[in-house]
Amino acid sequence: MLTIMSRIPTIAIVGRPNVGKSAIFNRMVGRRIAIVHDEPGVTRDRLAAPCEITRHACSLIDTGGIGATLNDNFTDIVAAEADLAMQTADLILFVLDSRDHLTPIDLSIASRLRRAQVPVIMVLNKADHDTQELNIGEFSALGFDTHVFISAAHGRGFTEFAKLLDDQLAVLGAPLQTESQTDSDNEAASNRPLRIALIGRPNAGKSSMVNAILNDKRTIVSEIAGTTRDAIDIPYSYSGQDYILIDTAGMRPRSRRDTSVEVFSAMRSEKAIRRSDICLLIIDIDQGVTQQDRRIAGMIAEEGKPCLVVANKFDLFHPNAPLKARRKEVQEHLRENLFFLNGIPFVTASAREGIGINDIFRQINAIRKAASHYPGTSRLNKILQEAIETNPPGIVQSTGKRLRLYYATAAVDPNYSLIPVPKYILFVNDKKLLTDSYAQYLRNAIRQQFPVPGIPVIFSPRSRIRNLN
Repeated sequence: MLTIMSRIPTIAIVGRPNVGKSAIFNRMVGRRIAIVHDEPGVTRDRLAAPCEITRHACSLIDTGGIGATLNDNFTDIVAAEADLAMQTADLILFVLDSRDHLTPIDLSIASRLRRAQVPVIMVLNKADHDTQELNIGEFSALGFDTHVFISAAHGRGFTEFAKLLDDQLAVLGAPLQTESQTDSDNEAASNRPLRIALIGRPNAGKSSMVNAILNDKRTIVSEIAGTTRDAIDIPYSYSGQDYILIDTAGMRPRSRRDTSVEVFSAMRSEKAIRRSDICLLIIDIDQGVTQQDRRIAGMIAEEGKPCLVVANKFDLFHPNAPLKARRKEVQEHLRENLFFLNGIPFVTASAREGIGINDIFRQINAIRKAASHYPGTSRLNKILQEAIETNPPGIVQSTGKRLRLYYATAAVDPNYSLIPVPKYILFVNDKKLLTDSYAQYLRNAIRQQFPVPGIPVIFSPRSRIRNLN
């Protein structure tokens, strides 16, 4: 008996431009997904959507159109797409034009896909008539055992295509569509409540903040650190928008977790970070940022979560000073002590006085609204290339080499459906040559062109796969 996968498998669609990848993608997801251009000359972003033509659940990624307007060496770009599919997908659809002869780009992609550790199906598109299936000889030479003739424009061959995909997905252990419609999967829908995790060290005021938001003593508030032992999910509505507030246990340093209950409470808090859509990092600003605050902030950054810093107990922070001066001092203090959260906004608040609650939700909505604004592939490559030309990477002493960037693209994890967090995949000569300082420089270059407060800029460098043929 097959074991159900713990996640929905991913199918990547690869191939050179104009072979019909986007048409196949649209027909497989059951609708035409609009391509939005923020400005002329920008190719559309990588698209992901659930497949609707198979009995087994799977997610499709379409790489169609990427590279069509770039001036870089085209072979490098499509090779990077093939590499990305090989590293991230569970099944690859290699699309070719059945009416055309093989091109050097087709051969280059095929050469790389033959080394893939996942199944590859050769999809011969634009086969509008039976006679075109006689062209299989030339394509058979590519060395892929499984192929199918289809016409995305007319829907021809999709019944056989769907059956072939289901056979492959069954081998992978993919769940059936009905089995995948669990409560947790339904939560992934775009209309589910936004999950907000309140994270911080003990006694920073997390539970007090929850109560201030709810205007109700819903959670236990005490001067004793560690009163909250579990992550508590609380439904809440604000201005017609539904939310889930996740009140978490205060996270003390590992060396000071003196009971098994506290250890498991901290583990629950860490899990709350992972399952949240956005984290509110609650800081006791009266005491200032501590080493533990920095550790918790680092955990949020490591998980790549959207974040808003809430400077709580602001009513106790230099209460006799002018308001504008107090807020400026808070800003400088947070920037100095949480410098690695560059680009993360903050609000000043007081849970005890009920101050700043509206500001928190205004910032959350602003983050959510701006999150979809990130550079498309063409613009991203232009930004990074200009940054590199302005300030080239230095030679890494241990290797005597310097970083070379061949190509970059942005991919959005489907788990981040409500507040998209793109992962910037960088294809480089050697990912070990990307130093922390230079990576930060490149992040700042992206933020300068696309300032999206609260959204982390995450790099995933990939060393270029050398052609062994």
